[in-house]
Amino acid sequence: MAAGVRFWWAHRSLRLRLTAAAALVIAVGLAAAAVLLVVWLHASLVNGLDSAALQRAEVVAADADSAPINADIPAADHGEDAVQVVDRGGNVIASSGNLRHRPRAFFFPVSRSGTPRAHAVQDIPVGESGSWRAVGVPAGSARNPVTVYVAVPTESVDQGLARLAAGLAAGTPAVVALLTAVVWALTGRALRPVEAMRAQTAEITASDLGRRLDVPPTADALARLARTLNDLLERLDTATRRQRRFIADAAHELRSPLSALRTRLDVAARHASSPEAQTLAGSLLRDCERLTRLVDDLLRLARLDDRRGIRMRSVDLDEIVFAEVREARRRTGLPIDQHAVGAARVRGDADALARVARNLLDNAVRYARSRVTVSLHSGDGTACLVVADDGPGIPDADRERVFERFTRLDDARSRDTGGSGLGLAIVHDVVMAHHGRTLIEDNHPGARVVVLLPAEEC
Repeated sequence: MAAGVRFWWAHRSLRLRLTAAAALVIAVGLAAAAVLLVVWLHASLVNGLDSAALQRAEVVAADADSAPINADIPAADHGEDAVQVVDRGGNVIASSGNLRHRPRAFFFPVSRSGTPRAHAVQDIPVGESGSWRAVGVPAGSARNPVTVYVAVPTESVDQGLARLAAGLAAGTPAVVALLTAVVWALTGRALRPVEAMRAQTAEITASDLGRRLDVPPTADALARLARTLNDLLERLDTATRRQRRFIADAAHELRSPLSALRTRLDVAARHASSPEAQTLAGSLLRDCERLTRLVDDLLRLARLDDRRGIRMRSVDLDEIVFAEVREARRRTGLPIDQHAVGAARVRGDADALARVARNLLDNAVRYARSRVTVSLHSGDGTACLVVADDGPGIPDADRERVFERFTRLDDARSRDTGGSGLGLAIVHDVVMAHHGRTLIEDNHPGARVVVLLPAEEC
C-alpha cells in the first residue's frame, strides 16, 4: 500500500511538473509573441504613416515646382496633417490651415539624395500636440529652392497599439490558463497507460509471477516498455519456479533418508549396549528430529510460495486452536491458558491454519518463563488469534524482521532450544495467503503475536 501511494504521488508529481513546465513555456511563448506582434504592428503602421507623409510631401513639392506657391495649402483628403514650406532663409512661406501664422515647426535637415528619411517630431503646435512623423522634400527652382515639410500624427497608431497591448495583457493569462488545462488533460491521458501498468505491476507478487501486463495497442515507447517488462516477468517466473521446484524436490527427497535415519537412531537408543552409546544415540535422534522439522518447514514454504496445497473452505478456527493447545501441552510442562478462546469461523485451509497455531505455540513455549496465554475472538468481520508469553519479548526494531526467513534474534542463537528461524516466517506467509496480517505487541512482560484473519459469518 505504501509503495502504491508513493508511486501514485510520484506519478502525480510528474504530471504536475510536466504541466508546470508546459505552462511556463506557453506563458513565455505567448508573451514573446505578443511583444513581437506589438513591435511588428507598430513598425508596420509607422511605415504606413511615413509613406503617407512622403506622398503628401511629394504632391505639395510637385505643385510648388509647377506653379507659384500659394500661402495656404489645402488640407488632404485622408486626414489631418501639418505642412510647412520653408525657403532657404528659414522663413515659412506656406503652410496648411492648422499651422497658419505659426512659426517654423521643423528643423531637421533634408536629404538631397535617395528616399527621404522620416523623423519623429514632438510638440508641433497643433491640437494637443503629441508625436508626429515628418518628412522633408526639396522643391522649387535652383534660384529659389524651398523645402516642403509634412507631418502626420501618430495618435491613432499609439491609441490602437495601446488598446491592443491592453487586450493582449488581459487575454494572455486566460489563454495560458486554458492551454494549461488542456495540457493537464493531455498529460493525464498520456500517462493513463503508465498508471494502468503501475496498478497491474503493484498487483503482481512474488507468488504470482505468472501474470502479465496489458500491452497498449499503440506501437510507441509504452508498448515496447510493456513488452520488455513482460519479458522480464517471464524470466523471473521461470527462475523462481526453478528455484521453488529445486527446494521442494530437495526437501521431498530428504524426507525418506531422514525417516530411515530417525528410525535407526530410535532403535539404537533403545538397544544401546552402554550408557555412552545411548546418550549419543539420543543426541543424534534430537538433531535428526530438528533436521526433519527444518526439511518440513522448507517444503511448506516452497508450497506456500507456489500457492499449492492451499484449499479454501469454511473451518472452525477455535477447534483447531483447542487441538493444537492439547498437543502443545503434551510437549511441554508449562501451563497454557486457553480460557479466552471463543468461537470463530474463517475460510481457509485447516492444515495450514493448524500449522500457524502450532508454530505460534512452539515459539511462545520456547521463550516463556512461566506461562503461555491463548485467546481467540471474532468481531467486525475479523477473527483475532493472540498467543502471548511472559518471556524476554521482541524489541520494536526486530518486530518486522522476525517474520523474515531464517531470522533468529541474538537471544535465540545463544540458546540450545533456538529454532531455525522459519516458524514465524511460515506463520506470516500462511496468514498472507489467507488475506490476513500478523502483528507483534508488548505483553508486559513478554510478547503477544496477533493474527488477524477475515471472519466468516456463522
